[in-house]
Amino acid sequence: MLVDNPILKEDLEYVASQISSLGFKNSIFFITGATGLVGSLFSMSILYANDKYALGNKVIAHVRDKSKAESIFRSSSSLDYSVGDIRSGIDYDGSVDYIIHAASETKSKNMVSSPVETLLTTIEGTKNTLDFALNKKVKAFVYISSMEAFGDVDKQGRAKEEDLGYIDLTKARSSYPEGKRAAENMCCCYAHEYGVPVTVARLAQTFGAGVGKGDTRVFAQFARSVLENKDIVLHSLGKSCGNYVYTADALTSLFLLLKKGERANIYTVCNEESSMSIKEMADMVSSSVAGNKIKVVFDIPDDADKFGYAPDVRLRLDSSKLRSLGWKPCYSLKDSYIRLLEYWKN
Repeated sequence: MLVDNPILKEDLEYVASQISSLGFKNSIFFITGATGLVGSLFSMSILYANDKYALGNKVIAHVRDKSKAESIFRSSSSLDYSVGDIRSGIDYDGSVDYIIHAASETKSKNMVSSPVETLLTTIEGTKNTLDFALNKKVKAFVYISSMEAFGDVDKQGRAKEEDLGYIDLTKARSSYPEGKRAAENMCCCYAHEYGVPVTVARLAQTFGAGVGKGDTRVFAQFARSVLENKDIVLHSLGKSCGNYVYTADALTSLFLLLKKGERANIYTVCNEESSMSIKEMADMVSSSVAGNKIKVVFDIPDDADKFGYAPDVRLRLDSSKLRSLGWKPCYSLKDSYIRLLEYWKN
């Protein structure tokens, strides 16, 4: 697979070596949400590894918009498409070895403006993908969940997978984290009742090469401030603790879970050294990444709720369960920003 961007190429080289070392050969990977960040990079890494190591793997990208997908992926004999809305089921006749279910709403504003659709995409989409996996008798299935499934955890120290906290069910935005919880449980139910070999990857906020310049999440806003030499503007006090993982590190965790993840188990994917408050991250970016050329300023709106900001959390995640399988993140939060900025510049 031809890759023009040098940072993305380095990342794909790194992930491709992991794919090869884990022994993925002549396998068929079915990826939902294949035009999203995680789904697209996962697909690209397989195609890149094929070219570099002659692995003979194939990608089936499940997408709603084939033209959008074709604008992301270059034509390849190892790539095919399954087109449709995940909420309506999956219509694909071929055999499948592995599934990555990454289809999900990811924009906070949509979680507030379209909470019903957000919830149904998660729940119906996951059920349809699990039914598909059961029918295809796949070797392994990884569901991409989110750290937001933890909710508001009141805990000293780091939270492990079982340390779930409060989610306010009266809030429209809870359609996202509560949907993720329900989908995680559905995965475990299918594993226990039907033997579907599914594990859950509960991802921390994932960013790096592959993120578009138009992304509206906090980390992207901070990165654009550096790129444009503008002050970082916080619309809250920045007390919420964030947990992060670099895109390529997240991808290696998914391939590892396909091989070594235990059925009906949940694994937190985060770089523990990157846990810090939003304010701490803003200060780090302004000083260490931007070299003190920009400042951190506050502009807190009176009607902040309508913007769909997640509630303040004190959550610091524990990734020891995933690390026990042999996973180790390679990129720090500062590295993530530097690589994202270099990716944008190229």
